[in-house]
Amino acid sequence: MEKILITGGAGFIGSHITDILIENGYSVLVADNYSNKNSGYRNESAEYIETDILSPHFEDVFREFAPDFCIHLAAQASVALATKDPEYDAMQNIIGSIKVLELCKKYGVKKVIAASSAAVYGNPKYLPVDENHSTEVLSQYGLSKLTMEKYIKLSGVDYIIFRFANVYGERQTAEGEAGVVAIFNSKMKNNEQIFINGDGEQTRDFVYVKDVASAVLCGVKSDIKNETVNVSTNKAVSINELFRVMASVYCYNLPPIHNEARIGDIKHSILNNEKLRKLFSISEYCDHHTGLRALAGF
Repeated sequence: MEKILITGGAGFIGSHITDILIENGYSVLVADNYSNKNSGYRNESAEYIETDILSPHFEDVFREFAPDFCIHLAAQASVALATKDPEYDAMQNIIGSIKVLELCKKYGVKKVIAASSAAVYGNPKYLPVDENHSTEVLSQYGLSKLTMEKYIKLSGVDYIIFRFANVYGERQTAEGEAGVVAIFNSKMKNNEQIFINGDGEQTRDFVYVKDVASAVLCGVKSDIKNETVNVSTNKAVSINELFRVMASVYCYNLPPIHNEARIGDIKHSILNNEKLRKLFSISEYCDHHTGLRALAGF
Protein backbone atom coordinates (compact mmCIF):
# COMPACT_ATOMS: atom_id res chain seq x y z
CA MET A 1 0.00 0.00 0.00
CA GLU A 2 1.58 3.28 -1.12
CA LYS A 3 1.63 6.09 1.41
CA ILE A 4 0.61 9.67 0.68
CA LEU A 5 1.19 12.73 2.84
CA ILE A 6 -1.22 15.62 2.26
CA THR A 7 -0.15 18.97 3.69
CA GLY A 8 -3.18 21.14 4.40
CA GLY A 9 -5.33 18.11 3.73
CA ALA A 10 -8.04 18.84 6.30
CA GLY A 11 -9.42 21.76 4.29
CA PHE A 12 -12.17 21.90 1.68
CA ILE A 13 -10.22 20.58 -1.32
CA GLY A 14 -7.92 18.37 0.73
CA SER A 15 -10.79 16.49 2.36
CA HIS A 16 -12.13 15.41 -1.03
CA ILE A 17 -8.65 14.39 -2.18
CA THR A 18 -8.29 12.35 1.01
CA ASP A 19 -11.59 10.58 0.30
CA ILE A 20 -10.71 9.58 -3.25
CA LEU A 21 -7.24 8.37 -2.26
CA ILE A 22 -8.68 6.22 0.52
CA GLU A 23 -11.27 4.83 -1.90
CA ASN A 24 -8.42 3.83 -4.22
CA GLY A 25 -6.47 1.95 -1.60
CA TYR A 26 -3.81 4.44 -0.53
CA SER A 27 -2.60 5.01 3.02
CA VAL A 28 -3.13 8.71 3.77
CA LEU A 29 -1.66 10.96 6.45
CA VAL A 30 -3.12 14.47 6.63
CA ALA A 31 -0.86 17.12 8.17
CA ASP A 32 -2.73 20.35 8.92
CA ASN A 33 -2.49 23.26 11.35
CA TYR A 34 -6.30 23.65 11.37
CA SER A 35 -6.20 27.39 10.77
CA ASN A 36 -8.75 27.02 7.97
CA LYS A 37 -12.48 27.39 8.60
CA ASN A 38 -13.12 24.47 6.20
CA SER A 39 -11.21 21.97 8.37
CA GLY A 40 -14.08 20.18 10.13
CA TYR A 41 -14.37 16.98 8.06
CA ARG A 42 -12.39 13.80 8.77
CA ASN A 43 -12.21 10.50 6.91
CA GLU A 44 -12.16 7.67 9.46
CA SER A 45 -9.71 5.64 7.36
CA ALA A 46 -7.07 8.39 7.18
CA GLU A 47 -4.55 9.46 9.81
CA TYR A 48 -4.39 13.07 10.96
CA ILE A 49 -1.69 15.07 12.70
CA GLU A 50 -1.93 18.68 13.82
CA THR A 51 1.28 20.40 12.81
CA ASP A 52 2.57 23.30 10.74
CA ILE A 53 4.90 22.96 7.77
CA LEU A 54 7.05 25.70 9.34
CA SER A 55 7.33 23.87 12.65
CA PRO A 56 10.82 22.59 13.57
CA HIS A 57 9.12 19.25 14.32
CA PHE A 58 7.54 18.90 10.87
CA GLU A 59 10.43 16.69 9.70
CA ASP A 60 9.23 14.06 12.17
CA VAL A 61 6.21 13.52 9.93
CA PHE A 62 8.42 12.52 7.00
CA ARG A 63 10.77 10.47 9.15
CA GLU A 64 8.01 8.45 10.81
CA PHE A 65 5.49 8.14 7.96
CA ALA A 66 7.97 7.82 5.05
CA PRO A 67 5.55 8.92 2.32
CA ASP A 68 5.82 7.73 -1.27
CA PHE A 69 4.03 10.85 -2.53
CA CYS A 70 3.39 14.31 -1.13
CA ILE A 71 0.34 16.36 -2.11
CA HIS A 72 1.16 19.91 -1.09
CA LEU A 73 -1.96 21.97 -0.38
CA ALA A 74 -0.90 23.87 2.75
CA ALA A 75 -1.01 27.58 1.96
CA GLN A 76 -2.12 31.05 2.92
CA ALA A 77 -5.03 31.51 0.50
CA SER A 78 -6.30 35.04 1.12
CA VAL A 79 -5.47 37.66 -1.52
CA ALA A 80 -6.47 40.41 0.93
CA LEU A 81 -4.26 39.06 3.71
CA ALA A 82 -1.34 38.64 1.31
CA THR A 83 -1.67 42.32 0.38
CA LYS A 84 -1.92 43.40 4.02
CA ASP A 85 0.84 41.13 5.33
CA PRO A 86 3.13 40.01 2.47
CA GLU A 87 5.77 38.73 4.89
CA TYR A 88 3.32 36.24 6.42
CA ASP A 89 2.13 35.23 2.95
CA ALA A 90 5.70 34.63 1.79
CA MET A 91 6.54 32.61 4.91
CA GLN A 92 3.58 30.29 4.39
CA ASN A 93 3.55 29.96 0.62
CA ILE A 94 7.23 30.27 -0.27
CA ILE A 95 9.36 29.37 2.75
CA GLY A 96 6.88 26.68 3.84
CA SER A 97 6.89 25.17 0.37
CA ILE A 98 10.70 25.18 0.25
CA LYS A 99 10.75 23.27 3.53
CA VAL A 100 8.30 20.69 2.16
CA LEU A 101 10.40 20.29 -1.00
CA GLU A 102 13.65 19.84 0.92
CA LEU A 103 12.06 17.15 3.08
CA CYS A 104 10.64 15.42 0.00
CA LYS A 105 14.13 15.33 -1.44
CA LYS A 106 15.74 14.16 1.81
CA TYR A 107 13.26 11.32 2.36
CA GLY A 108 13.02 10.11 -1.24
CA VAL A 109 9.46 11.10 -2.12
CA LYS A 110 8.65 9.86 -5.62
CA LYS A 111 6.59 12.85 -6.72
CA VAL A 112 5.19 16.10 -5.35
CA ILE A 113 1.77 17.21 -6.49
CA ALA A 114 1.28 20.89 -5.69
CA ALA A 115 -1.76 23.15 -5.75
CA SER A 116 -1.28 26.43 -7.57
CA SER A 117 -3.79 28.94 -8.85
CA ALA A 118 -5.18 30.79 -11.85
CA ALA A 119 -3.89 33.89 -10.03
CA VAL A 120 -0.44 33.28 -11.55
CA TYR A 121 -1.75 34.36 -14.97
CA GLY A 122 -2.83 37.83 -13.92
CA ASN A 123 -5.14 39.67 -16.32
CA PRO A 124 -5.70 37.32 -19.29
CA LYS A 125 -4.39 38.45 -22.67
CA TYR A 126 -6.48 35.80 -24.42
CA LEU A 127 -9.14 33.26 -23.52
CA PRO A 128 -9.21 30.49 -22.62
CA VAL A 129 -5.88 30.77 -20.81
CA ASP A 130 -3.53 27.87 -21.50
CA GLU A 131 -0.37 26.91 -19.66
CA ASN A 132 1.79 28.86 -22.13
CA HIS A 133 0.12 32.15 -21.19
CA SER A 134 2.44 34.71 -19.62
CA THR A 135 2.55 34.90 -15.83
CA GLU A 136 2.13 38.55 -14.91
CA VAL A 137 0.69 38.45 -11.42
CA LEU A 138 -1.52 41.19 -10.00
CA SER A 139 -1.26 40.36 -6.30
CA GLN A 140 1.21 39.27 -3.66
CA TYR A 141 -0.74 36.02 -3.39
CA GLY A 142 -0.30 35.32 -7.10
CA LEU A 143 3.39 36.13 -6.76
CA SER A 144 3.90 33.74 -3.85
CA LYS A 145 2.17 30.90 -5.72
CA LEU A 146 4.22 31.56 -8.85
CA THR A 147 7.42 31.66 -6.78
CA MET A 148 6.43 28.35 -5.20
CA GLU A 149 6.09 26.89 -8.70
CA LYS A 150 9.58 28.05 -9.64
CA TYR A 151 11.12 26.51 -6.53
CA ILE A 152 9.35 23.22 -7.30
CA LYS A 153 10.80 23.18 -10.80
CA LEU A 154 14.31 23.79 -9.46
CA SER A 155 14.04 21.32 -6.57
CA GLY A 156 15.15 18.18 -8.36
CA VAL A 157 12.02 16.37 -7.14
CA ASP A 158 9.58 15.01 -9.72
CA TYR A 159 6.38 17.03 -9.68
CA ILE A 160 3.01 17.93 -11.12
CA ILE A 161 1.79 21.48 -10.54
CA PHE A 162 -1.97 21.85 -10.86
CA ARG A 163 -3.31 25.36 -11.44
CA PHE A 164 -6.87 25.31 -10.13
CA ALA A 165 -9.67 27.45 -11.54
CA ASN A 166 -12.53 28.49 -9.21
CA VAL A 167 -13.17 25.36 -7.15
CA TYR A 168 -16.58 24.85 -5.52
CA GLY A 169 -18.50 22.06 -3.84
CA GLU A 170 -19.50 20.40 -0.60
CA ARG A 171 -17.68 21.33 2.64
CA GLN A 172 -16.68 24.80 1.43
CA THR A 173 -17.79 27.40 3.96
CA ALA A 174 -18.80 30.98 3.25
CA GLU A 175 -16.27 32.30 5.77
CA GLY A 176 -12.83 33.74 5.14
CA GLU A 177 -11.60 33.77 1.53
CA ALA A 178 -14.74 32.02 0.28
CA GLY A 179 -15.72 31.63 -3.33
CA VAL A 180 -18.89 33.15 -4.70
CA VAL A 181 -20.59 29.74 -4.91
CA ALA A 182 -20.11 29.13 -1.18
CA ILE A 183 -21.41 32.61 -0.37
CA PHE A 184 -24.47 32.21 -2.59
CA ASN A 185 -25.05 28.74 -1.16
CA SER A 186 -25.07 29.99 2.42
CA LYS A 187 -27.26 33.01 1.76
CA MET A 188 -29.81 31.15 -0.35
CA LYS A 189 -30.18 28.42 2.29
CA ASN A 190 -30.86 31.10 4.89
CA ASN A 191 -32.97 33.27 2.53
CA GLU A 192 -30.61 36.21 3.02
CA GLN A 193 -29.99 39.10 0.63
CA ILE A 194 -27.33 38.53 -2.03
CA PHE A 195 -25.07 41.28 -3.36
CA ILE A 196 -23.26 41.09 -6.70
CA ASN A 197 -20.28 43.27 -7.50
CA GLY A 198 -20.69 45.25 -10.71
CA ASP A 199 -23.05 44.22 -13.49
CA GLY A 200 -22.59 40.49 -12.83
CA GLU A 201 -21.48 39.79 -16.39
CA GLN A 202 -17.94 38.97 -15.26
CA THR A 203 -17.22 35.30 -15.97
CA ARG A 204 -15.34 32.58 -14.13
CA ASP A 205 -14.43 28.95 -14.72
CA PHE A 206 -16.16 26.98 -11.94
CA VAL A 207 -14.72 23.49 -11.43
CA TYR A 208 -16.39 20.95 -9.13
CA VAL A 209 -14.23 19.83 -6.21
CA LYS A 210 -14.67 16.12 -6.90
CA ASP A 211 -13.31 16.65 -10.41
CA VAL A 212 -10.31 18.39 -8.86
CA ALA A 213 -9.81 15.40 -6.55
CA SER A 214 -10.02 13.04 -9.55
CA ALA A 215 -7.34 15.05 -11.36
CA VAL A 216 -5.03 14.78 -8.35
CA LEU A 217 -5.65 11.02 -8.20
CA CYS A 218 -4.64 10.80 -11.87
CA GLY A 219 -1.47 12.68 -11.00
CA VAL A 220 -0.62 10.13 -8.33
CA LYS A 221 -1.46 7.03 -10.38
CA SER A 222 0.19 8.06 -13.65
CA ASP A 223 3.86 8.07 -14.63
CA ILE A 224 3.49 11.65 -15.88
CA LYS A 225 5.88 14.04 -14.17
CA ASN A 226 7.37 17.52 -14.35
CA GLU A 227 4.28 19.12 -15.87
CA THR A 228 2.23 22.23 -15.07
CA VAL A 229 -1.46 21.65 -15.78
CA ASN A 230 -4.66 23.68 -15.57
CA VAL A 231 -7.59 22.05 -13.76
CA SER A 232 -10.74 23.65 -15.08
CA THR A 233 -13.88 23.14 -17.19
CA ASN A 234 -12.87 25.46 -20.05
CA LYS A 235 -16.34 27.01 -19.78
CA ALA A 236 -17.28 30.59 -18.90
CA VAL A 237 -20.12 31.15 -16.43
CA SER A 238 -21.19 34.68 -15.55
CA ILE A 239 -22.03 35.60 -11.97
CA ASN A 240 -25.55 36.44 -13.15
CA GLU A 241 -25.91 32.97 -14.71
CA LEU A 242 -24.57 31.39 -11.54
CA PHE A 243 -27.15 33.30 -9.52
CA ARG A 244 -29.99 32.24 -11.82
CA VAL A 245 -29.08 28.55 -11.71
CA MET A 246 -28.62 28.49 -7.95
CA ALA A 247 -31.79 30.50 -7.31
CA SER A 248 -33.72 27.94 -9.35
CA VAL A 249 -32.22 25.02 -7.43
CA TYR A 250 -32.91 26.60 -4.03
CA CYS A 251 -36.26 28.18 -4.98
CA TYR A 252 -34.74 31.48 -3.88
CA ASN A 253 -36.89 34.46 -4.84
CA LEU A 254 -35.04 37.57 -3.65
CA PRO A 255 -33.55 39.63 -6.50
CA PRO A 256 -29.81 40.36 -6.18
CA ILE A 257 -28.58 43.86 -5.33
CA HIS A 258 -25.73 45.08 -7.53
CA ASN A 259 -22.91 46.97 -5.82
CA GLU A 260 -20.14 48.95 -7.43
CA ALA A 261 -17.58 46.82 -9.26
CA ARG A 262 -14.51 46.01 -7.18
CA ILE A 263 -11.38 47.81 -8.27
CA GLY A 264 -8.86 45.42 -9.79
CA ASP A 265 -11.31 42.57 -10.42
CA ILE A 266 -10.53 40.55 -13.55
CA LYS A 267 -13.51 40.69 -15.90
CA HIS A 268 -13.13 37.26 -17.48
CA SER A 269 -11.14 34.22 -16.39
CA ILE A 270 -11.42 30.87 -18.17
CA LEU A 271 -8.69 28.23 -18.14
CA ASN A 272 -8.00 25.92 -21.07
CA ASN A 273 -8.06 22.29 -19.90
CA GLU A 274 -6.93 20.62 -23.14
CA LYS A 275 -3.57 19.58 -21.64
CA LEU A 276 -5.29 17.99 -18.64
CA ARG A 277 -7.61 16.00 -20.91
CA LYS A 278 -4.76 14.76 -23.11
CA LEU A 279 -2.32 13.85 -20.35
CA PHE A 280 -4.82 11.96 -18.21
CA SER A 281 -7.38 10.84 -20.84
CA ILE A 282 -10.19 12.71 -19.07
CA SER A 283 -13.28 13.03 -21.24
CA GLU A 284 -15.79 15.23 -19.44
CA TYR A 285 -16.07 17.28 -16.29
CA CYS A 286 -19.17 17.93 -14.23
CA ASP A 287 -21.08 20.90 -15.67
CA HIS A 288 -22.11 23.67 -13.30
CA HIS A 289 -25.82 22.71 -13.40
CA THR A 290 -25.05 19.19 -12.16
CA GLY A 291 -22.39 20.31 -9.68
CA LEU A 292 -24.59 22.97 -8.13
CA ARG A 293 -27.46 20.51 -7.71
CA ALA A 294 -25.08 18.09 -5.99
CA LEU A 295 -23.92 20.89 -3.69
CA ALA A 296 -27.55 21.62 -2.79
CA GLY A 297 -28.16 17.92 -2.02
CA PHE A 298 -30.22 17.02 -5.07
